[in-house]
Amino acid sequence: MLHVAVVGSGPSGVYTAQSLVEQDPEVRVDVLDRLPCPYGLVRYGVAPDHEKIKSLQNNLRAVMEHERIRFLGGVEVGADGVSPARLRELYHAVVYCVGAATDRHLGIPGEELPGSWSATEFVSWYSAHPDSVAHSFVHGARTAVVIGVGNVAVDVTRMLAREAAELSPTDMPQAALAALADSKITEIQMVGRRGPSQARFTTKELRELGALPDTEVVVDEAEAALDPAYVDPSGLPAVQRRNVEVLRGWAAAPPRRAPRRIRLRFFLRPVELLAEGGRVGAVRFERTVPDGQGGVTGTGRYEDIEAQVVLRSVGYRGVPLTGLPFDAASGTVPHRAGRVLRDGAVAPGEYVAGWIKRGPTGVIGTNRPCAKETVAALLEDAPSLMARAVPGDPLATLRADGVAPVEWAGWQSIERAEAELGASLGRGVVKLPDWQSLRTAASGHAP
Repeated sequence: MLHVAVVGSGPSGVYTAQSLVEQDPEVRVDVLDRLPCPYGLVRYGVAPDHEKIKSLQNNLRAVMEHERIRFLGGVEVGADGVSPARLRELYHAVVYCVGAATDRHLGIPGEELPGSWSATEFVSWYSAHPDSVAHSFVHGARTAVVIGVGNVAVDVTRMLAREAAELSPTDMPQAALAALADSKITEIQMVGRRGPSQARFTTKELRELGALPDTEVVVDEAEAALDPAYVDPSGLPAVQRRNVEVLRGWAAAPPRRAPRRIRLRFFLRPVELLAEGGRVGAVRFERTVPDGQGGVTGTGRYEDIEAQVVLRSVGYRGVPLTGLPFDAASGTVPHRAGRVLRDGAVAPGEYVAGWIKRGPTGVIGTNRPCAKETVAALLEDAPSLMARAVPGDPLATLRADGVAPVEWAGWQSIERAEAELGASLGRGVVKLPDWQSLRTAASGHAP
């Protein structure tokens, strides 16, 4: 019988486990995760007001409850936990689905000022990730700048503009809800260094900004028109063309008085964060123009935009996992069709899927074919992999090594505790926001 460890319980990990049990009637899969909770970015990355996408957890749950799949949460893999070498001793094969765990930096002066954050940190805070720093983020701020024009940038912009009454029915942690309810931010500028036709958001996400109550969305027609494809979008792919149509509609709309304003800005490249009173007070941008080759070039003209909160949303990046090879240039593990490569040669029994395999690209569904490719390679290798003896039950050996996993029953205890917390607050399910409360709940005790 083939024993496989899948490291990571986000979509790529769950789809890998699903593909394995569907294609091999005897394989047994242990899904390991550093967190005591499954589902990865579906739990900790999807905005709380995106209930339809978050409902994907129900599909992932059905997979995880398969009789030949076992969840082992709270298991660190790498330098501070179980090494990849040890996993290879315990399992015939190991598939790493560890995602892209950090964010890209701007690399400009002032980026480390108080009030300057990555969008990832902000998302982790309002999603109750237990690693999140305990900050209110928005306290004392009047204006915010979001650097980036992808879907994450749209998400954080929308969350900054949402009213507490709209967020209360979500599973947002109570402290984040209270902080956003007290927010005095009335102006949010979302800024991209290139033009509207090159923005990375989807039209559905973009339109949601225009549906926010008591919020005006503003687009500067002259600024957007620096992009030739904004002026004539007929040659654009369908998604970009629809984006431009939405933006043109906002640019043409008459001004209206609203408590909050979102400005979508283009052709501005951040060059410095400016301090005021020991924290960020503004962002200095250089005006850019198209270079005729799909990029932009600086003009030497600058604009300072006031902001007490700056969120950068310029992409994710994989991080090395001690014991695995890593390509620093691409932020991925070197592989061939999902088979890990060590010094250019296939490492028997080691595989990757998801963002750590292909980089932070695609949507949740992109992980399905990615996982299937990796599983096809693994099952092709299975006869030789099974020639090596492994323990009958890897969990017993892990426990003997001092590892104390949170199994599925522990996760269900966390779910019950979150439902009870929500009921006590007059809300629906409310996430537990820290390691201690999660561990306590997983043990079956009230947090």
